Amino acid sequence: MASKKKTATDPNVLHRKLVELWNRGQSTYCEVRGSEIHGRGVYATSFIPKETKIIEYVGELIDKDTSDKRGVSQHEKSLKTGDAAVYIFTLSRKYDIDGNVPWNTARLINHSCNPNCDAWIEGRKIFIHSLTDINAGDELTFDYGFDVECYEDHPCRCGKDGCVGYIVSRSQWKELEAKLKAKGKKTAAKA
Repeated sequence: MASKKKTATDPNVLHRKLVELWNRGQSTYCEVRGSEIHGRGVYATSFIPKETKIIEYVGELIDKDTSDKRGVSQHEKSLKTGDAAVYIFTLSRKYDIDGNVPWNTARLINHSCNPNCDAWIEGRKIFIHSLTDINAGDELTFDYGFDVECYEDHPCRCGKDGCVGYIVSRSQWKELEAKLKAKGKKTAAKA
């Protein structure tokens, strides 16, 4: 008697894949807790040495057209609900990762103008690595690197020394300063 081939719709196969995805989105280095920066955040559970691979940023691999549509839709929803609901991460020129899945712990890492982590792209995966030594109990943060053209949509709440007041890529801080100066405002770091 021939055995039945298991397919992607087989409940056991689906369960195994979901467990695998869940495990990829977890790490013994960190846990989710309430954050003073925004909503929930991710905190070190033990000392993390500099340049340690902490956790994978997991989600659905999507093309740029899908990414643009979802990003707009999720942003509109977030404006109505107050939730930070856009978890789309640039992967390459062709693809992004939509990390809006419950097993993606890394989606809850908050932005900081003075981050202790960075995102490294390895093939079609994104990993969060420590930029500095991180002590147990410290909140993990990285620079979201948003474009200066939409700075007003993304106020920064990191509270770090040197915070510029908006979630803008460090490489565009001078441009942000010029835009704010033209409007008669100062960056938080200069205020």
